[in-house]
Amino acid sequence: MFMKFALCNEVLQHLSIEDGFSKIAEIGYDGVEIAPFTLKENPLDVNEEDAERCIKAAESAGIEIIGLHWLMAKTEGLHLTHQDEGMRNAACEFLKKLTKLTAQMGGKIMVLGSPQQRNLEPGTPYEVAFERAVSAIREVCELADEHGVTLAMEPLSPVETSFLSSCREARRFITAVNRPACRLHLDIKAMAHETAGPVATIFEHRWEVAHFHGNDVNLRGPGQGPTDIKPIADALKAIDYHGWVSVEPFDYHPTSEDCARISLENLNKAFAN
Repeated sequence: MFMKFALCNEVLQHLSIEDGFSKIAEIGYDGVEIAPFTLKENPLDVNEEDAERCIKAAESAGIEIIGLHWLMAKTEGLHLTHQDEGMRNAACEFLKKLTKLTAQMGGKIMVLGSPQQRNLEPGTPYEVAFERAVSAIREVCELADEHGVTLAMEPLSPVETSFLSSCREARRFITAVNRPACRLHLDIKAMAHETAGPVATIFEHRWEVAHFHGNDVNLRGPGQGPTDIKPIADALKAIDYHGWVSVEPFDYHPTSEDCARISLENLNKAFAN
């Protein structure tokens, strides 16, 4: 089974977009997954010109832009569950803007993690926050459906967020949104906190999985920590997963480029027949 691998571009954010994309291709990745904060100091200012720059850089490098992640990271005034309706509307409008930019770049996936923009406020009942977020994300997904973009909800550990902190809760959320564009994202680091463990979690949510991030519980790249990634690769193959696997480390060891290269080598070994 052929699996396509992408690199999250913030790993090489010390390079220009053009040089970074070229390096990603040189290392051997098939695609790039873009964080908006790598395009503008204030991600809210990301626009069509930035998208065109990325398109040209990807075409020159010979790689595919698969989509976006870290959607609301390093922004202010955006929140999905806040009592302030203005903040919720701003988050919704920004996500719709990113949806259009993703489609412009030929991308198909947007990974919604952004824990700081979804955490519960003190005193806010969970179900109230849940309905607020469902309303906003449903509106985004209606636009995403029109543009052929999938919004992949990322459950994070309870250490990282107080909202959607398990795969089952994310699935409940996706069911409530009830739009084809709203699906599930899985991440090795985050799945380590699932009671069932990564492999069983993949099988349990096989029908909802739209995207996958490779990393490890020590925040380094896949295969650079204690997690055995071979059973995870086997599980993805067993469920006939045809999406991308993107490398998203947080600790670039020993260097950014080495981390990207070692991660790809580890993934190729894990997915080899």
